[in-house]
Amino acid sequence: MLEVEFLLFQIRSGCLLLLLLPLVMLLLQHPWCCPLLATRRLGWLLPLPVFARRFSTAVASQWPGLPAWRASPLNHNRYWGLQGPAPLPIDSSLPSGTPPIGSLEGPHATKPEARCLAEWGALVLETADPSSKAVLTHQAFQLWCQGKMPIGFGKAPDMPARPVKPELVHPRKIPHPKASALPPNAHMLHNLAHIELNAIDLAWDTVVRFSYASSQLGTQFFADFAHVADDESRHLCWCLQRLSELGFRYGDMPAHNLLWRDCHKTSEHVDARLAIIPMVQEARGLDAGPRLVERLIGLDDNRSAGIVQCISEEEVAHVAVGVSWFYRVCSQQGIEPSLRFKDLMISNGVTLKGPFNYAARTMAGIPRDWYDASVQDGYSMSIVGSLPSTNEMVHAIPSQVHERLAQIIVAESKNNET
Repeated sequence: MLEVEFLLFQIRSGCLLLLLLPLVMLLLQHPWCCPLLATRRLGWLLPLPVFARRFSTAVASQWPGLPAWRASPLNHNRYWGLQGPAPLPIDSSLPSGTPPIGSLEGPHATKPEARCLAEWGALVLETADPSSKAVLTHQAFQLWCQGKMPIGFGKAPDMPARPVKPELVHPRKIPHPKASALPPNAHMLHNLAHIELNAIDLAWDTVVRFSYASSQLGTQFFADFAHVADDESRHLCWCLQRLSELGFRYGDMPAHNLLWRDCHKTSEHVDARLAIIPMVQEARGLDAGPRLVERLIGLDDNRSAGIVQCISEEEVAHVAVGVSWFYRVCSQQGIEPSLRFKDLMISNGVTLKGPFNYAARTMAGIPRDWYDASVQDGYSMSIVGSLPSTNEMVHAIPSQVHERLAQIIVAESKNNET
């Protein structure tokens, strides 16, 4: 009888657990559980199949072009010619205001006393003039590609040097294109130039700020972000050149400083820097690029549209670099990447809003369920939906009870016979 009573107690306890299981599973899908799961405090609560499915995005889908991008030669096409990117035409006059092209042998070459990559990065960050910033960036990356300097160590400033203009204001104070003194195409190019200027500084800040961890991160990390900075400096040159051709210059309208705010947020943790700068900020460029191209074509400015199109295509590499290193850093720390990414979005107050360029983001290697709430909801429901219903679980109990009771009766009968 004691065994029967104990069995009935187990049955009642099991029924209560089964009734509560769907509620527990729903709670585990809530975003506030992500930080706990990422630190493995709740990992043991997940049934093994669900745990495995939730971590199914842990395998990175690397952009196939990343190895070729890393091995590509130094790109001197810093002028936008009649057919697109081109070297500076030596035998022709340039439009007034065209920014200088960085070269160690050219007329604008400088010989700073920087001894390592991190010191060059700090020098760029301390340079206010946009054209000079682009020149120094190209010089630094050229020296790096020639193998003439180590990574070294540098100190990143709290804020990069900036020109007197544009005035940095709250985003709401930036004039709408219809109220701007600049025509719509110049307005777009000015905004893009500001983004590219910040992108140069953000890439160099990553090199300089995390130079103390070069032995842990490895040489390729710093080579990648110096390469990103060089790409961004080339993009800036194209934007400044086109603004000049339209009769304007960088600084003719206000700009904001939101991009650098995220730099401060991520200054202490390299995984946060990778998640929020390349995988959020630069990924937004993938989303916006095609729309800007369409608007510029609609304004009959195909030349500007070509510049934006080329920049947008090259940004895939920059996002892919961030994704690749984010996976690697998470692996080194023993952290599940998807949960860490979502945790960082919550802890840094980052809201991911569409419309998204799914094709470009997928090409760069960002899993869709990391940023698209609709996919996350469907994913969560697919996990819960795959569980048996409460009725199914409860109705499955009687057969198990009858089987166990039958075993007890048979055992008791044998005892009585003996």
